[in-house]
Amino acid sequence: MELAVIGLGYWGPNIVRNGLENQNITSVHAFDVNPKRIEFIKNKYRNVELHKNYESILRNDNIDSIAVVTPVSKHFELAKRALEAGKHIIVEKPFTATVREADELIELAEKKGLVILVDHTFVYTSAVRKIKDMIENDELGEIFYYDSVRVNLGLFQHDINVLWDLATHDFSIMDFLLSRQPHSVSAIGKAHIDKSGLENIAYVHMNFDGGLSAHFHVNWMSPVKIRKVLIGGSKKMLVYDDMEPAEKIKVYDKGVDILEKDDVYKTLVQYRSGDIYIPHIENVEALKVMMEDFVNAVQSKSKPLSDAQFGRRVVVLLESAEESIRSNGNNVTL
Repeated sequence: MELAVIGLGYWGPNIVRNGLENQNITSVHAFDVNPKRIEFIKNKYRNVELHKNYESILRNDNIDSIAVVTPVSKHFELAKRALEAGKHIIVEKPFTATVREADELIELAEKKGLVILVDHTFVYTSAVRKIKDMIENDELGEIFYYDSVRVNLGLFQHDINVLWDLATHDFSIMDFLLSRQPHSVSAIGKAHIDKSGLENIAYVHMNFDGGLSAHFHVNWMSPVKIRKVLIGGSKKMLVYDDMEPAEKIKVYDKGVDILEKDDVYKTLVQYRSGDIYIPHIENVEALKVMMEDFVNAVQSKSKPLSDAQFGRRVVVLLESAEESIRSNGNNVTL
């Protein structure tokens, strides 16, 4: 198969490189509206076929697939044209700017029998997949809470707020790990810098059936960079720190046990404190795994892990959180 990459800014060159390294992709094409980015790819990857416009890529019958790696405001237009031209697509996260746009692309892809993969890279990381295995094997027990923090200083975006930039990652990780959808979302956020009102800090709370709750803190104005998830279970607790170079996951044999429930005034709580376990994680580049998943989905006519419905669910959460911020933190029912 042949792959074209549209958008050669920060993330596009990574898609180009992984396309070149995949043995099932015979040729990689590329285009960007910025001539300097085309020149950059030309100097870095001599065997990439460069194009002067998007139309030449759409008209090329040898190109099977297109990766749309542009600002989210352009995703819908470029992805729709690719699907109409009969191309399978990879779309950078978030999938679309609205749920309505996601639904239209999903309907078009299903009508034409084409694959959509949304590049939620974190669900392809070895660490997140390891946590998924632990949850499915009941190593943590019943999940009580899910807390996530993703903060750093910058980069401020000019077209999306901090939710659509950072929380996109965390919502996708949570969706993958828990395999459950919240029934309501509430959020608060503030725009301290941008006069257009784009929030640079936000706190999101989600409620699930059964008492599970999830919390997210995203921030462009933190003096330190933190990428951390805490998951509390009835058996064990887990900390996932993406900033750790090697020991990204630590499992704590800690928790609480209720010894007596007959009388609320006599309920005894025993704190359990045991060993810390650091599981081994294979060091495999997430984009390589994602590209393999995409190629396999195209060739076998199957759904990739991060398919269009997965991407749509994340957009639903983003839209709902933003709606809650606009209504001063009121609960939004899903």
